[in-house]
Amino acid sequence: MNFTQHLKELLDSLVSSGLVLGKNIIFAVIVFFIGRYIIKILNRLIARVMERRNVDVTVRSFVQNLVKVVLQVTLFMFIISILGIKTASFITLIASAGFGIGLALNGTLQNFANGVLLLLFKPYKVGDYIETQGIGGTVKAIQIFHTILTTSDNKTIYIPNGTMSSASMTNFSQMPSRRIEWNIRIEYGEDFEKVQKVIFDILGSENEIMQTPPPLVKLNNLADSLAEIVIRVWVKSDEYWNVYFSVNQKIYDIFKEKGINFPFPQLKIHK
Repeated sequence: MNFTQHLKELLDSLVSSGLVLGKNIIFAVIVFFIGRYIIKILNRLIARVMERRNVDVTVRSFVQNLVKVVLQVTLFMFIISILGIKTASFITLIASAGFGIGLALNGTLQNFANGVLLLLFKPYKVGDYIETQGIGGTVKAIQIFHTILTTSDNKTIYIPNGTMSSASMTNFSQMPSRRIEWNIRIEYGEDFEKVQKVIFDILGSENEIMQTPPPLVKLNNLADSLAEIVIRVWVKSDEYWNVYFSVNQKIYDIFKEKGINFPFPQLKIHK
């Protein structure tokens, strides 16, 4: 009889505990989805406030990402408490494993610190085209741990902020203007003054080319079987490729119209 009574009490206790746990799990799931929705709304609200106050888009991206992570961690701790896990015990458990976790997160914390430094010193910002470690792309976002680049063929690359702060980097967009250079080869015997005038006419047809400093067209090199002309012009940074490709096309077409010949490899055999 005692065994039956104890078994009944045990089953009642399990059922009661299961009901409580089930309620907690359902409540935790509801809180999870509501919390995610609230986090999205808060992120949008913060984005609008910063946009109205003309906060730099780079800082805006970093702050949004930081707030999102903080809110998600807060939501996670709240859900743990709903499930009946004591947050104090949970924190104590984390603290007791602090050394190992510290080693594991060492690189992550370094990336976070370097992300803050990148925002302070601004070697690049969202929208800049940069190259680092053989990788080139437009900066899409600077997050708390990574910098996100979009390549010209629409690939997304995540680079740790620690790498970005320590590696050599070229920023092609930081300065308002850039110099374009062409090295055009012509055959010996061509009239240089005629070629020079044709090139200046081509450059004059490009409104994006700056006149200060003035365009330069000079005879740069006399090689074994050809003469090389160097062309240098200055343009706004965002007009670089438009002007580069346009002038290339015009040189090819107009040189052909004017009877100016490009050299090609030749092999002469003397008997």
